[in-house]
Amino acid sequence: MSVQEIVKRCQGLFEDLELTAVKRWKAEAPGRKAIGYMPIYVPRELVHAAGMLPVGIFGGGDQLEVIQGDAYYQSYICRIPRSTIELGLTGRLDCLDGMLFPSICDVIRNLSGMWQILFKDKYVKYFDVPQDYSDSVGGSFYIHEMQALREDLGNLVGKPISDQDVKKSIAVYNDNRKAVRELYAYRALKPWQAPTSEVYLVLRAGCVLPPEAHTVLIREYLNETEKQKRPQRDNARVVLTGSFCEQPPLGLIKSIEMSGCYVVDDDFQLIQSWLLDDVSVEGDPLEELSKAFLHRSAQTASKYDDRKEDKGKHLLHQVKTRGAEGVIFAAASFCDPALLERPMLQEILARHKIPYTAFKFAENTGQMAPIREQAGTFADSIKLWSAA
Repeated sequence: MSVQEIVKRCQGLFEDLELTAVKRWKAEAPGRKAIGYMPIYVPRELVHAAGMLPVGIFGGGDQLEVIQGDAYYQSYICRIPRSTIELGLTGRLDCLDGMLFPSICDVIRNLSGMWQILFKDKYVKYFDVPQDYSDSVGGSFYIHEMQALREDLGNLVGKPISDQDVKKSIAVYNDNRKAVRELYAYRALKPWQAPTSEVYLVLRAGCVLPPEAHTVLIREYLNETEKQKRPQRDNARVVLTGSFCEQPPLGLIKSIEMSGCYVVDDDFQLIQSWLLDDVSVEGDPLEELSKAFLHRSAQTASKYDDRKEDKGKHLLHQVKTRGAEGVIFAAASFCDPALLERPMLQEILARHKIPYTAFKFAENTGQMAPIREQAGTFADSIKLWSAA
């Protein structure tokens, strides 16, 4: 496929709230099951090892009118739980056999309980993560959580999930994460060749495709986009951060790019880049997944920092290694983790003399014009400061 065909396919998957690709995958073999997961991080390897399809659920975006979902939540929280409830109540998630709710915030914890009440015939689990990063304490807790999930998934498919099954799935996801790293590295090197609006769609395809197919898709995109030479502009290179859970509308990403910014790193689809390197396929697989989470995972507002001096290290690393000239904080409205962390990160950036700007959005936002103007002004100021 050409770049245009790949992007068109990915956009079709992105816009399909009926999860047609998931239904097609299940129909190919009787008995197949699919498990949904909310943003940030869950050990998809365990779902895959059970022979199930992990399916990323990131709300309804700007395509869904929320009617029933608003009856379950107050107006002063983010939109993603309301639109996710809307997806469930309108039957769009009926093809899922269960849902995993990782430890993101109190709202998602509440959503897991709401799901248990509304969909009693589905498997539901709130997947907690440790706040102690020692292997003996936090590691033991996390292994216990993963073992409980492994046993639950084994009961769903009617057979136990062996260590060998998990190791094979770890290898599959190692390759997928490697492809994602290759995609991010290429974009940072040539952001005009791989616009973030395209990169984002390629990543979102991984929410509904088997990881093996997604890996192939990423590498096909990289091969094809290199063949198609695109104009290079004197845009400001920025890191976009704060959108780790509720995702910005595609139009917002395009608006930032049209304003004169090259997004060279981000925290979209953090589930796909959460672990920073390969997970070992030697030894106990749950122990290796635990070590990767505890010691080799990205920082984010919803993850506890056990040392104050570590705050902001990951963001500074992103700026330095991607050659960024500034940071844009883009957080969902009422996202407590992102908005509480933002002042701390801004203080760190100011200390290192790194320019930044900030705004809030909702997944159905219509405020593209002012965001484009703000991002454009920020890009212009970066170029003026650089010249000075």
